[in-house]
Amino acid sequence: MNKFSSLLADPAISALQGAVLQDAARTLEEAVTIQQIPAPTFDEGKRAAYVSDRFHQLNLSSIDSDSLHNVYGCLPGTDPNRPAILLTAHTDTVFDARTSLATRREGDRIYGPGLGDNSLGVAALLSAATLLRGQTLPADIWFVANSREEGMGDLGGIKAVYQRLKDRVGSAIVLEGMAFGRVYHAGIAVRRLRISCKGQGGHSWLHFGRESAIHGLVRIGTAITHITVPDEPRTTFNIGVIEGGTTVNSIATNASFLLDLRSEDRDTLAALEAKVREVVAAHQFADLTVEIEVVGDRPAGRIPVSHPLAQLSRQVLESIGVTAVFEMGSTDANVPLAAGLPAVTIGITHGSNAHRLDEYIETPPTAHGLWQMLLLVIAASHGLAA
Repeated sequence: MNKFSSLLADPAISALQGAVLQDAARTLEEAVTIQQIPAPTFDEGKRAAYVSDRFHQLNLSSIDSDSLHNVYGCLPGTDPNRPAILLTAHTDTVFDARTSLATRREGDRIYGPGLGDNSLGVAALLSAATLLRGQTLPADIWFVANSREEGMGDLGGIKAVYQRLKDRVGSAIVLEGMAFGRVYHAGIAVRRLRISCKGQGGHSWLHFGRESAIHGLVRIGTAITHITVPDEPRTTFNIGVIEGGTTVNSIATNASFLLDLRSEDRDTLAALEAKVREVVAAHQFADLTVEIEVVGDRPAGRIPVSHPLAQLSRQVLESIGVTAVFEMGSTDANVPLAAGLPAVTIGITHGSNAHRLDEYIETPPTAHGLWQMLLLVIAASHGLAA
């Protein structure tokens, strides 16, 4: 019998599994409660306050919040010399504070913007803190609800968390509400650029012929779309947001777009960015200035599928009858992975339509997702991921 099988045979673990089944419904209700608290990226304070209150209710140790609205709490282990386990879930959503957060239930689905990404992840974090309090674990468990995962947040929350806890933790487990059964063991490299054009502007009739910031920007953008990228390693680009101009009959003085660059390989990403900069440099305008600003930098990193943490994640899923699917992605795990700290991102249930108003989660897999999370944390605390 291997160490993981021995762990499963522990009567205390069997008792905990029964508690998880009872806690799943409560966790889903708490996910809806969390979802009802607006938490746009950079404005996660109210949701952070909720998590902090819950950490205090659970009597965690070392409870604290930082200036980025990251919330920290610790469940001390029995061996202070053993590296701690970091368990995190991001609190922010892509929806602004004016978005209707109404939810509805249809059969086994609960609909609501931000419910799966990532209110359920935060609720699962709180469930873990609730259920693990009764366990005797060798390693400290750090529970962190972190900010700024989405979009222009640029993983700012987890970057601060890593800097704070890097000397204490030996591995990280990141929670997302959806994607149950998937194990993200590799982080995609991401760079985001704001390319801007500025000019004198003027009246569309009186000053016709004067260079427009929008016209110049469109030419640059068109040229960028003709850049070829390799299929392997997979590499992509996308102009996601364009801004500029004031009225239909004004020559624009300012225009900009946001460009998202991604690759499975950091060197390939650097080469793509160099091509973009060459394209921009090739466009010279007499009356326009062009600027490039880096507005996002998500580092790449990975552990191989053969790594003990990845294999432990697979074993945990197999123990509940689920075949693990190993994936690459852009998640909070990018940061510890890039720094050489073993990390995985796991999901709690199935769902779809993330970042849409009709986002939904499926309720039946939630208990299995929570059990997977707890088994992984417990096994990692016992050193099975090292």
